[in-house]
Amino acid sequence: MKCTRCGDRATVELRRHNAAFCVADFLAFFRRQVSTAIGKYRMFGREERVLVAVSGGKDSLALWDVLIEEGYETSGLYLDLGIFEYSVESQAKCQAFAAARGVPLIVSVVADAVGGPVPIIQKVTRRPPCSGCGLSKRYLMNRAALEHGFPVVATGHNLDDEAATLLGSVLQWQTDALSRQSPALPSTHPKLVRRVKPLYRLSEQETAAYAFLRRIDYIVDECPFAKGATSIAHKEILSRMEDNSPGAKHNFLFGFLEKGRPAFERADAVALRECERCGQVTTGTICAFCKLADQVKRSS
Repeated sequence: MKCTRCGDRATVELRRHNAAFCVADFLAFFRRQVSTAIGKYRMFGREERVLVAVSGGKDSLALWDVLIEEGYETSGLYLDLGIFEYSVESQAKCQAFAAARGVPLIVSVVADAVGGPVPIIQKVTRRPPCSGCGLSKRYLMNRAALEHGFPVVATGHNLDDEAATLLGSVLQWQTDALSRQSPALPSTHPKLVRRVKPLYRLSEQETAAYAFLRRIDYIVDECPFAKGATSIAHKEILSRMEDNSPGAKHNFLFGFLEKGRPAFERADAVALRECERCGQVTTGTICAFCKLADQVKRSS
């Protein structure tokens, strides 16, 4: 198998692109896809500082690696979820990555903010752990960006993640979620920073190949709370479709972004206000995060 671009021996085959690349050309392809995503949605400019939310996994560290290589001014943000040894190992991966490249890493501890780690939040709320975890991460990413003067937060969500999220929203016809699904969410309030997903054009397999070829040391194990999550089932369904029809995930997601999403965009903007407790943005009087923190602290 030969490289599509240079004719040398190929290392990575991309069936959905009907292409194969040698190491150098695959790395170049990967970086071009990130640059295309940033440019298409005007995610951030060269003059802006970017806060990269990192989990210790391949996707977020690969994204951070690309942005560093491309010369963007970045800092990492690691949220310590307090999930047993998984969090200990994932934080160590992030710290080692940042130290090796001489870039800053901000660490925020969920338990300090909400009154307990994710396992306690799950026990108290009796809801799926991803619920309280997701709420806490969104809140703390935005707060950290504001506190440290970053106008934008970049996350490592890839094509597989976005397609699975879209499938879940469509199956339940969650119109609010469909209106918000985008590679770039703008700031709609002075206390809301932009959120962007520069890897949305790249599959999980492609990101894994990039991390391997760049010798990025990442945590391989999945979050122990991910077992049984509906998002995993949705990914498996889409992967079976992809095996039979390469490009299925791409066509599903990109078709929605280009043709479907405009139909779900709200005509009237949601009224936003500042939480009376913490000052962060909410649609009510007290934000969901403060309500969660109250629930956790009452149980302690």
